[in-house]
Amino acid sequence: MPDADQRFMREALKEAQKAYAAGEVPVGAVLVIDGKIIARAHNQVELLNDATAHAEMLALTAAFHALGSKYLPQATLYVTLEPCLMCTGALYWSQIGRLVFGSTDEKNGFHIHQQRAHLFHPKTVVQGGMLSEESTRLLKNFFAARRL
Repeated sequence: MPDADQRFMREALKEAQKAYAAGEVPVGAVLVIDGKIIARAHNQVELLNDATAHAEMLALTAAFHALGSKYLPQATLYVTLEPCLMCTGALYWSQIGRLVFGSTDEKNGFHIHQQRAHLFHPKTVVQGGMLSEESTRLLKNFFAARRL
């Protein structure tokens, strides 16, 4: 599975690049079932003028529509940045089977709240750090350019 995980995380990084090019915080996500990408998305908060238009939320919505289901226990979501509490809640309700993320988010990531409660569905498997250097570099470059 590690080769497949890297391949799908690279697809999420392509989505993050699209966000970067559009002036959005560069976060990308792909949702995979049985080795096939069902949905892909990147942050569109600025474009849609919607604080909830995170890559994870958009990918989940696209997957729900594509599959005609509100639950995704057989799916893996690959996302370049550790989900925030809002996205973690959506992942909980979707009963996502697996979450693979790249960079940790020290300010807004779910790990900050993890000590107080189990934030994911009990069957969700969570793995962090996949291609984290690439994800982190993209985020740092984005914010460095914004400070100029």
